[in-house]
Amino acid sequence: MELPKHYDYKESERKWQKFWEEKQFFKVELKKASKPFTIDTPPPTVSGEMHLGHSFSYAHEDFVARYKRMRGYTVFYPFGTDDNGLPTERLVEKINNVKSKSMSRDDFVTLCIQTIKKIMPGFVQDWKNLGMSCDFSDTYSTIHRDSIHTSQLGFVDLYNKGHIYQTDSPTIFCTTCNTTIAQAELEFVDKKSIFNDIIFKIAGKEVVIATTRPELLPACVAVVVHPDDARFKDIIGKTAVVPLFDYEVPIIADSKADPEKGSGVVMCCTFGDKTDIEWWRDHNLPTKIVINKDGTLNDLAGKYRGMKLLNARKAMVEDMKKKGLLVKQEDIVHPVNVHERDGTEVEFLNTKQWYVRLMDKKQRLLDAGDKINWYPKHMKSRYMNWVENLNWDWGISRQRHFGVPFPLWYCKKCGAPKVADPDQLPVYPEDDNPKTPCECGSTSFRPEKDVMDTWATSSMTPQIAMRSIRDKQTFNRNYPMSLRPQAHDIIRTWAFYTIVKGVLCHETIPWKDIAISGFVLDPHGNKMSKSKGNAIAPQEVLRDYGADALRFWAAGSKLGDDMPFQEKDLLTGRKTVTKLWNASKFVIMHLEDYQEHTEELEVMDKWLLMKLNRIVKVCTEYFDRYEYSKTKAEAENFFWQTFCDNYLEIVKHRLYNPDKFGTEARMSAQFGLYHGLLTVLKMFAPIMPHITEEIYSLYYNKKEKHETIHLSNWPEEIKEAEDSDAMYTGDIAIGIIGAIRKFKAEKEMSMKDPISEVTISCPKRERGLLERVLRDIQETTSVENITFGEGELGVAEKVKVNIIK
Repeated sequence: MELPKHYDYKESERKWQKFWEEKQFFKVELKKASKPFTIDTPPPTVSGEMHLGHSFSYAHEDFVARYKRMRGYTVFYPFGTDDNGLPTERLVEKINNVKSKSMSRDDFVTLCIQTIKKIMPGFVQDWKNLGMSCDFSDTYSTIHRDSIHTSQLGFVDLYNKGHIYQTDSPTIFCTTCNTTIAQAELEFVDKKSIFNDIIFKIAGKEVVIATTRPELLPACVAVVVHPDDARFKDIIGKTAVVPLFDYEVPIIADSKADPEKGSGVVMCCTFGDKTDIEWWRDHNLPTKIVINKDGTLNDLAGKYRGMKLLNARKAMVEDMKKKGLLVKQEDIVHPVNVHERDGTEVEFLNTKQWYVRLMDKKQRLLDAGDKINWYPKHMKSRYMNWVENLNWDWGISRQRHFGVPFPLWYCKKCGAPKVADPDQLPVYPEDDNPKTPCECGSTSFRPEKDVMDTWATSSMTPQIAMRSIRDKQTFNRNYPMSLRPQAHDIIRTWAFYTIVKGVLCHETIPWKDIAISGFVLDPHGNKMSKSKGNAIAPQEVLRDYGADALRFWAAGSKLGDDMPFQEKDLLTGRKTVTKLWNASKFVIMHLEDYQEHTEELEVMDKWLLMKLNRIVKVCTEYFDRYEYSKTKAEAENFFWQTFCDNYLEIVKHRLYNPDKFGTEARMSAQFGLYHGLLTVLKMFAPIMPHITEEIYSLYYNKKEKHETIHLSNWPEEIKEAEDSDAMYTGDIAIGIIGAIRKFKAEKEMSMKDPISEVTISCPKRERGLLERVLRDIQETTSVENITFGEGELGVAEKVKVNIIK
């Protein structure tokens, strides 16, 4: 069989991706699956194009999906997109050069849906180009009607169970996005700031208070000291005058005041941080909200009304300088809470929001974490630490246009919320009405205009993907799902919230296993970012190196570890693809007349097969633990060293000269070639699906009667290989061949240059074993004569090679 000289990855990858999709190899009916393996695929956020981190982590989960199919599982591997959140709004605004807040809700929602529909095919194509084996024939969107139905049903269920409540209280607010956010959406960032020592007057005396936020002076409601701080015991219970605004606030004692920080005297404002909120609640302090939702100051700020926060800060500092109220300033760097989406420093505003009760359920959530198998194990601590350190219930209200609407209204007469009946869902409160009157008898309602947090919907991907609202029986049979693959940065969000929904909605965990991927870093170990200019587009990598090379690179990362991007790893991947193609051409050329060998195998062929058995065993164990990087390393090492560098060279003389060395010897070598290459292809198939499919289709699919390698069987132990002496003998023979090759390299000889004589010193037992492979050693190394001697051996030596040119 004549194979093309070169492998064209661009043509091949397009061909096989189209073939897989047309044949629908990866489409499954979960309802009929007898041995299902269900994957809760992460739905990528529709916020632009696939980035390198996407290609990295999605390749990892695809390794697992393809492996599990070859192990005989019916793999449910859905694909969806998360397109109802803030990043999608931002993308729609950017593409269309609009601002959502300047448009009516209906107009902006319509624009979002139209834009998503337009860009979606190109967005999803990036994942197809990566070689993902999802079922792309039945994708979902988190803004689709069924997803809205599922999300709303989850809300109604939790509301009816008493897990959801509404209250007017301090909430975390992003003034850039003009919406509340959850604790899980916060990041700590070290930022430069200034400690301002400000004079407060107390009973005619001056007390210095240090603050980084003088713009909150008009929101000050108390001055706080530690009850055991002897310096200030005499002022507890008195009042202090707030500088610039000249009103009095009480001086209270609380153990949360740190005597070692600043002057030991702290101002409590509504609200600067979580401690302010705690003091406000614990001491029943008044509320003075001075910050508007757009990040400006309101009327309580007096002359500073309408100023942005930073501008107001500067203005107040200047005025205090003029009035002699500023003692000193000190530059500092301190951790600040920012919104993870845009880096805005968050505020705490008093607003009316919907919450899921979590603070009373910490132990249940910790117990759920213990029931899930975490890969790698240490990632569980991130989840457990997050739960243990929760400070807030889950705020699920968002003040945005585009999102899943709350399924409720408010009675215009009594103000009570009216939640939709489950059989009425999905509902759009601005268009629909409740089925029944309010308990007060009124039938006049106003709709809830807030939308749900995107995580309130994304936390139900198992229900959405398995179509729980359409086939509850199939869902119940397959929940918990088998696997959640995801990156470590969203353990506190997607993993946590999905576990919350599993525990509260279904009284169980959402999946049995969770496998965590790391981040892609730049070559210097820094996080990649477009703003930093160090981001690498996977589209360019796919163009220049191909999907298999990119996947090969991604497989080099240990489970859960971050990995710096190195172009040399892509080059190694491309070289491996080329080597696999060239080695396969050689093997297939010698298998044209192959028939299964039934006679006794040659020693070196048994040696190869026993190596194969070992590699299959360890790679299977690694893959079962989602340790794809170890599978890749083992398969790569076996292919390059054992198979190509050694075995192919050892059997060449038997393949090319059957008249000299015998037909049986050639057939034995063919047996080794057949199973050696087939096993290599199958071990590489989950990682490099295109090149392995190409080679498999040229020969093995006709032998194995499978249309695709990806639905063939994962390799198993080859029984004919059982021979412990063959393994031992083969290893010694490889050592001898290696010694002769080293000698030739040192003497700058060609590997084909003949050597007249080699003497091997070894014990009697090893001599008897080596006599069975002398011919293979001689032909491989071009040695004319090998004799055995009685030379003295080192402690660890089995043989000693003396080369006589």
